[in-house]
Amino acid sequence: MRKARNALWLPVLLAGIALAGCADSNAAHTGANDAPAAAEFTKGQPLKAAFTDARAAGMKGVAENERLRLFVDESSGAIAVLNKETGETWYSNPPEQGKDPLASGVNKANLSSQLKIDYYNNFGQVNSINTFTDSVSHKQIKFEPIPSGVRVTYQFGTAVKSAADLPMMLSSERMEAMLGKLDKTGQRALKIAYKEDPDKKVYVRNDSALNGLQLDRAFKAFDDAGYTEEDLMKDMEELHFTQEKPEPRIFLASIEYALDGGSLVAKIPASGIQYPSAYPIGNISFLSFFGAGSSKEQGAIFVPDGSGALIHFNNGKKQYPAYQQPVYGEDLTMKTTEDAKTEQPVRLPVFGIIRESGAILGIIEEGASAAAIHADISGKLNSYNYVYPSFNVMNKGEVTLQANGQERTLPRFQEQAMKTDFSVRYAFLSKEEASYQGLAHYYQRYLEEHGGLPKPEQATDAADTPFYLQLVGGIAKQKHVAGIPYRTIEPLTTFEQSEEIINQMKSRDISNIKLKFSGWFNGGMNHEVPDHISVDKAVGGSKGLRGFLSFARDQGVSFFPDVAVLTANTGKGFDENANAARTLRGVPAALYPLDQALNRRDRDKSPSYVVSPRLAVSYTELLLKGLKGYQTVGISLRDLADQLNSDYRKHNQLDRTQSESISVQALGSISQENLKVMADGGNAYALPFLSDITNAPMSGSQFKIEDEEIPFYQMVTRGYVDYTGSPFNLSTYTDERQYILKCLEYGAGVYFEWIYEPNDKVKDTDYNDLYAVHYKQWIDQAAEMYRELNDVLKNVRNEPITGHEKLGEGVFKTVYGNGIYVIVNYNRSDVKVGGQTVKAESYLTGGVQS
Repeated sequence: MRKARNALWLPVLLAGIALAGCADSNAAHTGANDAPAAAEFTKGQPLKAAFTDARAAGMKGVAENERLRLFVDESSGAIAVLNKETGETWYSNPPEQGKDPLASGVNKANLSSQLKIDYYNNFGQVNSINTFTDSVSHKQIKFEPIPSGVRVTYQFGTAVKSAADLPMMLSSERMEAMLGKLDKTGQRALKIAYKEDPDKKVYVRNDSALNGLQLDRAFKAFDDAGYTEEDLMKDMEELHFTQEKPEPRIFLASIEYALDGGSLVAKIPASGIQYPSAYPIGNISFLSFFGAGSSKEQGAIFVPDGSGALIHFNNGKKQYPAYQQPVYGEDLTMKTTEDAKTEQPVRLPVFGIIRESGAILGIIEEGASAAAIHADISGKLNSYNYVYPSFNVMNKGEVTLQANGQERTLPRFQEQAMKTDFSVRYAFLSKEEASYQGLAHYYQRYLEEHGGLPKPEQATDAADTPFYLQLVGGIAKQKHVAGIPYRTIEPLTTFEQSEEIINQMKSRDISNIKLKFSGWFNGGMNHEVPDHISVDKAVGGSKGLRGFLSFARDQGVSFFPDVAVLTANTGKGFDENANAARTLRGVPAALYPLDQALNRRDRDKSPSYVVSPRLAVSYTELLLKGLKGYQTVGISLRDLADQLNSDYRKHNQLDRTQSESISVQALGSISQENLKVMADGGNAYALPFLSDITNAPMSGSQFKIEDEEIPFYQMVTRGYVDYTGSPFNLSTYTDERQYILKCLEYGAGVYFEWIYEPNDKVKDTDYNDLYAVHYKQWIDQAAEMYRELNDVLKNVRNEPITGHEKLGEGVFKTVYGNGIYVIVNYNRSDVKVGGQTVKAESYLTGGVQS
């Protein structure tokens, strides 16, 4: 019978493979570790308890150190961590989840699970399994001691056959033919297994009747009738249905828990993830309810949206979607939307739970670039407030096939699973540290200890706070001669004109100028890839650059020539077929310009391309070689600290985790040249190499479920890296007072983007976004704004933010490392704070320098 069943489903598997894509959509599965048959899973020996504790009743103590105790529940896989200093116990799953009046079905099962796995079938459909329903319920869970902890291994699914192993439909002719070959018992079994649909003249599988003995009899009837793979193929073609090969869906995954000082490190080893090649794992949700707050508790969820945000427990916002964002932003090879996104990317791989009695900070140590952060409140799916990471194991794309006038969209998977373990450090903070300020200070110390921040002296500069200025040199513009179109470089700011702008700024007492100069080489603003350096003659050429560098040194101006490494902004000199990253569809990843009026990508214009990450290091080294002759002291990176992209080139895949390692290597090669590095964005892996960050996150994305924006990013980085937000004249700020207050609250420098030529020079070009950048419009206002900001921030130059709190609606207090504080009032009316009046849209300062 087993042989017959295997023969029965061979053509279905072949049909599934043909359906799932040209060829190698299933090559994705070569990276899979096929799970063993269910019979091979052994539970192992019960754990020996090293200790017990009434505060973790019913659980075995398996590891402890001077600060923590780790407990395991062998019946459910749940763990608990006891903080010996505070007596607080943190559970992987809510202890009272079985009594949750709101959760039901799969949501109730998820409350008891440590992992949830989403996997794909050959048609790209997503199915979910969890450790409670698909492992613990079948007693397929094993525990093994490891140093300072325990490893828990789960087997998901069983090899038991189900109704899905039988054909979905049989034709009337097929039914009559099979009945004629069976005895009365077989005929009865077949008639019970299938119900006639007289309208369609077919027999449909009766799943509700197919269980236990009746299921076995149905399988025997098919065997006795001699039903073959050819018969099944003919039925599928004739009746227009498809179904997968119903092989056992057996999955394996492990979690390793280990105590490390005041933290628990929880890891999913990549080597322990096993799955059937026909069912690749899409992503794994990890410890979704660790530390979750109940509907009766007060507290907040910290999410790393932009500068940071809080979601208050039980905030009642049940009508809004749950929070979900990928760490380090979007992978441009996976870009699926044509609309421009206004979200602030996640720059730091952290999240947290803040309760009255203590707090947890989750730090993703391995697999951050494949992670997303999720959070939700009580009252929707269950009665808990929770935050957790998920990790992409295998990405899915789509390919469209056309044949015989028909079109079909089919799934295509990446060739190999992510080449990384997935590891999260859970740090347990005391009641005194249970605040977003406490989480930020802990993470800052963590980065210091792990080399995640530059040395403070690297950020030391002049006494005045920085004034960030971006000047745009040349842009590509189409012109005509005798009616014949041609493209040339239109100078918007030459090196000589830049000197004039700097002199005018100096005359207005603007100091500590940090100048980013874009559009200076290889064809203007959207330059060719930096595999060579050719300074554009339109802005002054090599001689002009050398002259300006000498001028900048004399004037004390920090000069940062701006370069894009990961984006081929123009196709000129770039072979997209050889050097662009590939999407899962197998085509070069193209980026079309944004139509500002429609807020959509304009596919009528020429695209730029995502450069394959494998070229990042060589481009960087060639760039550094070309810059050596100019003796610059710094460099501006447009994308190397801002983007992480994959490359799904056939048989030569690079996933996002590998891309992160390559970017770190490229940044390291710049650091070895002792260049100061200014960069857009400032993702966590880039921080050790940076002196300045432009377009740093200065807000959250203002998702409806969020309640407060916080300067978490600034509390982590200030004192180590100088930073600023987006240029004021191109930002969404319509009120300079609001911009000034934000800079004071967040400790940020002023930033403008200018050109020397009038604004109409960019009219009818691809640079219509440069609509208000003529320097003469802004320089006087900029000088006034800088003077006001510098009068305050020069007193806290290079000082960290040691405190931040909301004093009232629109009123915030920031305390800097030397004791000086600033209270800002965003309201359009005066407010009273501690007996002092803070004027409308103004601020007051105080404190004594320590």
